[in-house]
Amino acid sequence: MYVCSCHAVTEQRIQREIAAGAATPREIAKGCGAGTDCGSCVRRIQALLGHHGARPCPTSRLAARLGLPEPGAAAVSGGAEAA
Repeated sequence: MYVCSCHAVTEQRIQREIAAGAATPREIAKGCGAGTDCGSCVRRIQALLGHHGARPCPTSRLAARLGLPEPGAAAVSGGAEAA
């Protein structure tokens, strides 16, 4: 699936950038150009970053709308009880 239509960047390419250490939309843009033209893909890039734990998704609603699990949902289970 294409994330960035302006630069023909696929979701798999974004995931490779994240795996290579990109942790922000700016670092993704530096690696493949996604998000540097019209900007309509930046929210999807943020959601993918949040899904991979590199950077929190801007909102849980956005993650849900894009079909991604809530950011940090797996990491939170079991460690939230402190008293």
